Amino acid sequence: QVQLVESGGGSVQPGGSLRLSCAAAGFNFGNYVMAWYRQAPGKSREWVASIGITGSTTNYPDSVKGRFTISRDNAKNTVYLQMSSLKPEDTAVYYCNVPSIGVWGQGTQVTVSS
Repeated sequence: QVQLVESGGGSVQPGGSLRLSCAAAGFNFGNYVMAWYRQAPGKSREWVASIGITGSTTNYPDSVKGRFTISRDNAKNTVYLQMSSLKPEDTAVYYCNVPSIGVWGQGTQVTVSS
């Protein structure tokens, strides 16, 4: 079955960096657009990045553009989210997603606090 497993979350001070990973299984990873979302307490889930099947096309909302970078390794069936210049408002559970399948991982917590 389709499975997504996120990792790499943690606690970091404002201005710090983290790299999230999402290991995928159960589908032909290299044929699918991948995305990252996040959900802060009391808020709806928010899209933060998407990447095309070859990795050459990426998209971000203005809230993270220039600070977050999505990438993928199709040989490893893994998508990454490099986050830098983190802000307290980036605190959320981060989820990996396959938009055309509608499958979600379990999420990984990111906390940005001094």
